[in-house]
Amino acid sequence: MKKKLTVTFVSLLLIFFMMKPVLGGEIEDNDKTLSPYFLVKSDDPNTDQLPLKSTSARVDIAGVIADVQVTQVYKNEGKNTLEAIYVFPASTRAAVYGMKMTIGKRTIVAKIQEREEARKNYETAKKEGRSASLLEQQRPNVFQMNVANIHPGDKIKVELSYTELLVPSEGVYEFVYPTVVGPRYSETPAAGATPSEKWVQNPYLHEGEAPTYTFDMGVTISAGLPIQKISCDTHKTNIRYKGKTVAMVTLDKSEENGGNRDYILKYQLAGGKIQSGLLLYEGKKENFFLLMVQPPKKVKPMQIPPREYIFIVDISGSMRGYPLEVSKKMVADLISNLKPTDTFNVLLFAGSSAVMSEQGSLPATAENIQQAIRLIENQRGGGGTRILPALERAFALPPTRGGSRTIVPITDGYVNVEPEVFQLIRDKLNEANLFAFGIGTSVNRLLIEGMAHAGMGEPFIVTKRSEAAAQGVKFREYVCSPVLTRIKLNFGKFQVYNVEPPVVPDVLAERPVICFGKWRGKPGGRIELSGYSGEGTYEKSIMVEKVRPLKENAALRYLWARHRIRTLGDFNTLRKDDERVKQMTQLGLKYNLLTHYTSFVAIDSIIRDKKGESKTVKQALPLPMGVPDTAVGDSKRLAFAYFKSVKGLNSTLKLSPNGIERKKKLMKERLALRKHVKVEKIIVKENKNFEPLVKALVTPKLPKLVECINDLASGGTFEIEFKINNLGSVGSLVVNRNEVGKKAEKCFVETIRKWTFEHLHNTDTVTIILTFVLTK
Repeated sequence: MKKKLTVTFVSLLLIFFMMKPVLGGEIEDNDKTLSPYFLVKSDDPNTDQLPLKSTSARVDIAGVIADVQVTQVYKNEGKNTLEAIYVFPASTRAAVYGMKMTIGKRTIVAKIQEREEARKNYETAKKEGRSASLLEQQRPNVFQMNVANIHPGDKIKVELSYTELLVPSEGVYEFVYPTVVGPRYSETPAAGATPSEKWVQNPYLHEGEAPTYTFDMGVTISAGLPIQKISCDTHKTNIRYKGKTVAMVTLDKSEENGGNRDYILKYQLAGGKIQSGLLLYEGKKENFFLLMVQPPKKVKPMQIPPREYIFIVDISGSMRGYPLEVSKKMVADLISNLKPTDTFNVLLFAGSSAVMSEQGSLPATAENIQQAIRLIENQRGGGGTRILPALERAFALPPTRGGSRTIVPITDGYVNVEPEVFQLIRDKLNEANLFAFGIGTSVNRLLIEGMAHAGMGEPFIVTKRSEAAAQGVKFREYVCSPVLTRIKLNFGKFQVYNVEPPVVPDVLAERPVICFGKWRGKPGGRIELSGYSGEGTYEKSIMVEKVRPLKENAALRYLWARHRIRTLGDFNTLRKDDERVKQMTQLGLKYNLLTHYTSFVAIDSIIRDKKGESKTVKQALPLPMGVPDTAVGDSKRLAFAYFKSVKGLNSTLKLSPNGIERKKKLMKERLALRKHVKVEKIIVKENKNFEPLVKALVTPKLPKLVECINDLASGGTFEIEFKINNLGSVGSLVVNRNEVGKKAEKCFVETIRKWTFEHLHNTDTVTIILTFVLTK
């Protein structure tokens, strides 16, 4: 017996018709959620909307510690005084310890203050007409710079300094400098959002547009041991050696627009060695140590117990193109290499989610594997990124008895719910471990690394297509054969305290065992590390008295404090009255570190404009390389697609002065049309389980369909009825012509004929009715 699915479908078009025109900034609407938007040139020719002119970084790597100085140059080329707001990323491990602002010949060193106090002082300075800069942390890997009172012709330079620890894996050191924050999907209502949440509402350039500011990078590596190999696959660089242990890496001049993807520099030491051992720093009041111990080589066990894998694949709009194609291939490879004793399931998510088997994971038979591969390979990408409901659904799936469950989310991480995701994973830690894959040229590393941290697994980052297969192999090896388990540290007579982490977890990759802490008295005694590897008992000892405290290790105080803050708050959802908030605030103030609760503020003593009047401009960001326009909010994307298709406006709506009034008139006409749209609910008659699936599948297909409504002959109701066969393709299709012109009918037919619904390939024929109701 054949199933029939009837859907009354108009509300998906509501997001288009309910949009307000974008005439020079964000769309303000009481019921809209926070979301990024495309840059629209202001009607005021006196306002410079792109005040950031350049961003550069100078990196000094000494041993395993990188010290980074980032310089941002702002210049006002307009005629109005500006406040510039710039959202930018940083490493998840960065300990930001300093900032200064330079105006002409005056340099102002920033002070660390509690976040609310710093913001208050900045706003006061802005109103008083003083130049000021404010650096806030919106996420552990997302910062916001505010620069107030940039006068016409002003050039203001802001420099911030941070340090981070480089942890090698498989003998390879990797320095990552994120260059751009990808657009984030948020469900927080804009009207009730807190100031710290509103950074999500940021303008973006369109897909393929080069950054409007220049980018430069210079790295000096002083390894201490002979350097064997240096590579940078993300940017074209020039490498110059100074002896065997020092190298300088500069960015090629052709890469001045390379600020649209992560800069990733990798290097290896001779013989695959890593710099393990003990580092000591003796301060005036506190002493710090860093212990790094190289683990044994990985040994594959002869017998591996049965395992259950749940692959959660992001098919949202930001994944369209390169990231989704890489995800398809990688998941297909992973599934194809499962053992017959393994079980697996696949969950796809965007605005909603769909699962391969609601009843639980399936045996890794050839038939089930092929079914999963077909399901994944036929995805196109579209919709928002609702990862939290997808994870909740994955954890709720019936587990396989007797198997060890591993959950594998694959995403670019363009979401705004990191703390909630981490908390969910932590709450379910006894039910599954988690390995997180980040895919894209500028992924949200906080989400990827945080999910793995909370799930006691390993993070994987795939920045290009060629890396997918190798990372898949790594994943299988890590899950099947831990390097070192049941680890114990014995410090003996070495008097240590405030050790991070308190307990050393299993080592799943060939990377060092790392331990931070403080010490008292005279350094001496022996540190012993023990555990179990694939070959049996493993032991390593280090003689403390042979290690001298060095002033060059002063960064250890920042690294210890940053690690402590990371443990307390990076992966937690904290209430204001939580004791950990107080602890992180005190750590930030004591160690001069940027945190979610402490900020840097620099205020000029000179009052330059007593009126204190300025125009606020949010610096537009480039979309990360390979990320399509679909990543920037579906509703806005549809509105722009519609304006573009109806009247032939260019992609950025940059019009000449004579075209501004015409633009406004055209947008008013489109707004008038929304008053004649009556919206009905989506109704699924036979099977309610299809409702979220239909929404998820049809939503990304709407832009092309919306273009067809130009030729509506009159008001009234018209329907489009079509059938989906058991192969997921469109069969018969009928358009009610009473209220539709021939041109629109032809457009509907040609558009829908191209649609595919692979998720429904294993069902009988499904009938869908799209009902449009318009009045004149």
